[in-house]
Amino acid sequence: IPNSGRKLVRLDYRQEWDADFRQYLQQLDSSKPVILCGDLNVSHLEIDLANPKSNAKTAGFTKEEREGFGKLLDCGFVDTFRHFYPDKTGAYSFWTYMSNARAKNIGWRLDYFVTSKRFIPKVADSVIRSEIEGSDHCPLELLLQI
Repeated sequence: IPNSGRKLVRLDYRQEWDADFRQYLQQLDSSKPVILCGDLNVSHLEIDLANPKSNAKTAGFTKEEREGFGKLLDCGFVDTFRHFYPDKTGAYSFWTYMSNARAKNIGWRLDYFVTSKRFIPKVADSVIRSEIEGSDHCPLELLLQI
């Protein structure tokens, strides 16, 4: 998923991409349930990053990017982590390598499992594996009951 870039130079492109990708996912969802996983380069809610106020105009937390993700959810998709943990704070999947951010848990939740709403009954849990190191992102795990 495109990053809006420093100084938000690619924000317009990101918004176009979000609309096109949303349309693609809706089309795919019309024929089968969708599971989307990956770095979506957006923290949707204030509780999805450690410092929301100081990052309001930072790529990944702009009003436009957050609204774009909200539109995806409004089209019949579910952020599985927030489905199970709607109020959980301090749950991040990305930490910059600078300033020892991971050790201080100053992070962002940029990585997601998003599914079709009709698939949610088959989802048992959505887990952020923050204890696993090796990258500036950590793995996610989607547990299914099939």
